[in-house]
Amino acid sequence: MKQYKIIQQRDKCVGCGHCQMLCPENWEIDNDDFLAKPIKTIIDETEYPKNQEAAEGCPVQCIQIEEIKENL
Repeated sequence: MKQYKIIQQRDKCVGCGHCQMLCPENWEIDNDDFLAKPIKTIIDETEYPKNQEAAEGCPVQCIQIEEIKENL
């Protein structure tokens, strides 16, 4: 099963909550700084579509998702 890594540039996050709205299973707003953060940064292919939707929906485009390549 493929795995992916979520990379977020939190310094660009504006805390709008759009990612949390699109993917509440893996995105939350931090109670300390009120910015979004992923609950987990390593996801599998079943979790990819909703997280990718959150990344694409981010108004400041601070979320990237990269496939983790296996070393053979």
